[in-house]
Amino acid sequence: MTNIVVLVKQVPDTYSERKLNENDHTLDRESADAVIDEINERAVEEALKIKEAGEAEVTVLCVGPDRATDAIRKALSMGADKAVHVSDEALRGSDLISTAKVLAAAVRKVGDVDLVIAGNEASDGRGGAIPAVLAELLGVPQLTHARQVTVEGGTIKVDRETEDGITHLEASLPAVVSVTEKINEPRYPSFKGIMAAKKKPVETLTVADLGVDAGEVGLANAGTTVLEAAPKPPRTAGQKITDEGDGGAKVAEYLVSQKII
Repeated sequence: MTNIVVLVKQVPDTYSERKLNENDHTLDRESADAVIDEINERAVEEALKIKEAGEAEVTVLCVGPDRATDAIRKALSMGADKAVHVSDEALRGSDLISTAKVLAAAVRKVGDVDLVIAGNEASDGRGGAIPAVLAELLGVPQLTHARQVTVEGGTIKVDRETEDGITHLEASLPAVVSVTEKINEPRYPSFKGIMAAKKKPVETLTVADLGVDAGEVGLANAGTTVLEAAPKPPRTAGQKITDEGDGGAKVAEYLVSQKII
């Protein structure tokens, strides 16, 4: 049986107004509606397709605050079997490297994992490096930016779309795969799936449970610091040019003044 772990993240809804905390410039997650990241729904869908094609168990793994339970339940209602939720105040403000270390420890905690599936990048941080860092920490191959995934026995094949065409990747399991928005269309949870999700096991862990030193994670131990942030300025009215035979010249002068040309 293939043991699959899918990384899931709860993010601020892109249709909500997103803000930073004034004191430390971290993301103010309470100021916006929280949803499961859309790319993670596609990662879950891909795991479920692999499960339906053969014998597999799908575990959802999420690192986030208590409210991230909603995102986990969404993934479980789609058809995942169980979940692991790493929730610890010590993780607040953790950077990409610290987050990857925690994820790696959690994957090891799950057991003999054959495949980790993630989105190519989260819609809030947009670092796009977690899958690669995680693969390095786990010591397994990474097949990133996949638009098609095929698992055959102990081998995984991936098609990656680039500007120059399609790249074909192949590796032996275990491995880490990240998917793009072109991979699939995620299913909608059925009423039966939503009800079943309420009974599926969700294991909640702290960094101590994972054997991770709290002194190595969190904002104080992040590799970068935001020193200053300002809200996006409101849009102002544009400059209207009346064409009196010299409209083209006026437009050109304006573009030059804005250093566009």
